[in-house]
This record gives sequence, structure tokens and C-alpha cells, in this order.
Amino acid sequence: MYPQDGFRELGRTEALRLMATVPVGRIVYTRRAMPAVLPVTFVLDHDGAVLLRTAAGSALARAVDRAVVAFETDDVDAARQAGWSVVVTGSAAVVTDPGERERLFRDGPVAWVPARHEVFVRIEPDIVTGRELVGGRSLYGVDLATVEG
Repeated sequence: MYPQDGFRELGRTEALRLMATVPVGRIVYTRRAMPAVLPVTFVLDHDGAVLLRTAAGSALARAVDRAVVAFETDDVDAARQAGWSVVVTGSAAVVTDPGERERLFRDGPVAWVPARHEVFVRIEPDIVTGRELVGGRSLYGVDLATVEG
């Protein structure tokens, strides 16, 4: 965040609370040494970790296991020029503990496209950043709808 960009910085707790209100986010990872972004369904675990569900043999599961990734969610109302965005950066890993897997099959995220063999990916939130724009107004009281670009 930049101190003069007109957005309000969100604290970690508020950012995670907002993140939990939307069902879809985007995971950002490395594929063949290039950045890749993929929309996925997710839930936040009780400890704030991001949980995804994907096919066990998927390129996503292979690429993110034991890798540092970013995960972004947002909620934007273009007509009102309002919204927020949250980014979690941290280590991702495929969940291997049998008890944890059983719990997540019961209470975890649901995949958009179910597969015969599925795994869960946990992203530990090492860094959480977020920003908000409320009602098309900047921190400085400027009505963004009347500002020419």
C-alpha cells in the first residue's frame, strides 16, 4: 500500500473477516517459471489458513505443494466505485494428515468440478494485506466520480 493512493489499508483481522465473506478467490503461483493465476473456490479455516480443494493429480496440486503462493479475493461494486481487495501470501502444502483430510472432506471447501481423487491445499497466511475504497471517495474527500483521468 502507498500512503497517498486514496485507499484505506485494512488490518489483518478485518482483511480475513472480509475474505471469509466471498466464495471465490484467485491463487497466484509459478507454472513453468511463469506467473499463473487460477480462480478457485475456498474457505478460511479456523486459524485463518486458506483451504482449497482440487484433483489429486492436477497441475495445480503439483505446482503449489511446498511453494510460496499468493491468494487474492475481492468484492467490487463498479457502479458505486466501492469495494475491497485482500491478498494472503504464504506457504502452500497439500494436506496429508489423515485426520485433517477426513475433517476437510466433511467441513472443507467444495470443488467446482469434483474429481474421483481430491486433495486439500492449505495456505498459511504469513502476510495479509488489504485495502478498501468506500463509495467512490478517497481518504482525502475527493469524489472519484468527478475526477477526470
